[in-house]
Amino acid sequence: MRGRSIERLVAARMARQVVFDRRPAPLLTFVQEEATLRRRTGGRMVLRRQLEHLLELSQLRHVEIQVMPTEAEEHAGLGGSHRVLKLVDGKTVGLNEVQLISGLISDPRQAQILDMRYNLLRSQALTPRLSREFIEKLLGET
Repeated sequence: MRGRSIERLVAARMARQVVFDRRPAPLLTFVQEEATLRRRTGGRMVLRRQLEHLLELSQLRHVEIQVMPTEAEEHAGLGGSHRVLKLVDGKTVGLNEVQLISGLISDPRQAQILDMRYNLLRSQALTPRLSREFIEKLLGET
């Protein structure tokens, strides 16, 4: 049963990858914690492939990847993982994820708070160019 559950999660994650090829291309921005870029879950080669994949994605014109350095003791993302989605109709919604709890944020005020927190987080992270250089450096160390 556990193996099927993992297979289902992997299949769902792979299906979401089509967003990178969608036309017109949506603007996609990500802030990734440095610690997750160093963790060798699955081994050294898995980490190398993940870093290479991030570098490939970062070359796409509609994708920006930023790294939040571990040395940043405090930042706007310490409260947990969240996503902000700006929909075609102009609405903003969010998704908060903390341990076993996740929830859709559709209330405009709460979604605005998540959006402001995400913008603050982006301002605290390395720029996309410096983030690419940082990921290249990690790849060279792996």
